[in-house]
Amino acid sequence: MRVGVLALQGDVSEHRAALADLGVDAAPVRSVAELAAVDAIVLPGGESTAIAHLLVTSGLLGPLEARLRAGMPALGTCAGLVLLASSIADGRDGQPALGLLDVTVVRNGYGRQIASFESSTELAGGVRVPTVFIRAPRITEAGDDVEVLATIDVGDGVHPVLVRQGPVLGASFHPELTADRTVHALFLDVASASHAALSN
Repeated sequence: MRVGVLALQGDVSEHRAALADLGVDAAPVRSVAELAAVDAIVLPGGESTAIAHLLVTSGLLGPLEARLRAGMPALGTCAGLVLLASSIADGRDGQPALGLLDVTVVRNGYGRQIASFESSTELAGGVRVPTVFIRAPRITEAGDDVEVLATIDVGDGVHPVLVRQGPVLGASFHPELTADRTVHALFLDVASASHAALSN
């Protein structure tokens, strides 16, 4: 299975380093040809409107959506989650929401850059992972087909911060900015199982 990282803007090198720690040499994806060469993809954190604009100008938006709808596994973190959402409550005019995750998000939902914070969250099975929130999107609604894998309580209620729908995962936080590889390992497990099923 070949894994790629969308390499238009954002935490590209950090995700590639995280995957390398797990023995995966993830390829940068900047073109339709490079997208066609991978079986699973990470959509990194960065600036969601900038990434959306670059997807359009590079000609990648349509092919990426087609691959995802055909079942390609994906992990979207922060801005990547915004791209994968079905609805962006405060999105800019024309900002694409691919709808692979049936969630509504609010960009910068935990505050601007100055409000960035670190915390931790517990996954199923009691595994606790560190979380870094930088201008992070807040998930305000999740559909019935969305599995909530982790939540956080920041004082105004409990909010999902890691979700899954089929072979697609989305995280409000930046797992690539810590030394913990739990989220990336989970993505690889999901992607491997999905890729095997599609290959049979």
